[in-house]
Amino acid sequence: MKLGFVSAILDQSSFEEVIDTASELGFGCVELACWPQGKAERRYAGVSHLNVDDLDDKKIEYIKAYCAGKKVEISSLAYYPNAMDADLEKRNAAIEHLKKLIVASNRLGIGMVTTFIGRDQTKTVEENIELFKEIWPPIIKLAEENNVKVAIENCPMLFGRDQWPGGQNLATTPSIWRQLFELIPSKNFGLNYDPSHFVWQMIDYIKPIYEFKDRIFHVHYKDIKVYSDKLNDVGIMAYPLSFMSPKLPGLGDVDWGKYVSALTDIGYDGYTCIEVEDKAFEGSKEAVLNSLKLSKRYMEQFVI
Repeated sequence: MKLGFVSAILDQSSFEEVIDTASELGFGCVELACWPQGKAERRYAGVSHLNVDDLDDKKIEYIKAYCAGKKVEISSLAYYPNAMDADLEKRNAAIEHLKKLIVASNRLGIGMVTTFIGRDQTKTVEENIELFKEIWPPIIKLAEENNVKVAIENCPMLFGRDQWPGGQNLATTPSIWRQLFELIPSKNFGLNYDPSHFVWQMIDYIKPIYEFKDRIFHVHYKDIKVYSDKLNDVGIMAYPLSFMSPKLPGLGDVDWGKYVSALTDIGYDGYTCIEVEDKAFEGSKEAVLNSLKLSKRYMEQFVI
């Protein structure tokens, strides 16, 4: 497995600075944030370390050469919008940019885009599956034509009142995954597997690794701490951030030995990226760098 990190945490850095940081810290890859240019709508969104709108042949060769020189691979072009937003203008903008990334990922020789399915948060799961049937087949068809894998993260995008009641990502449980993969059985359509989101949903995060082994294209390392005293006070129907918090790997409730063991069982040898969303390490540039150093040191118990 190749160990890297999601670049969104380095929101003030340039492309070169991100790759330099990865190289200096000894990481082998980076999941590169590629949002459209503009203001972020939420935490960790809106970060762009690569502008695909000005990606000519010269720029492509420069990016390839720079990464090769630093011995750092780009694991994926990362963009996590709501491609099924009830607001049609936002939905269409997200789909348009996602398609640009698919083409760019092919041209750069990366072959991977990591994203969300999206969801109309006011509609039921069943209604959103009908929406999925309309929106996603053309996206995956484009991915097939460009020999690019689309890896969907299983984050519910349900944290506070802004995403209530349904959240902003449909692909959140094994039950829903089965339905989506039955509707689009393409080999280019799979998962960016993150165990932390299963922890607070009270879902076994080990068992699905075996069932969906052929669909796991990319992996995240992020931890979650569920505070039992808070959960006992507000219950599972509360806003999730009322009883849980994202943490660095090793500082939450994920059993990383069991998790990586399951990945080795299925023969996974792809990209694995640390995703830092721990507010305790956001106070300064030094704190951010420390979060990457600490996470790497911890995960190297299991991944070299």
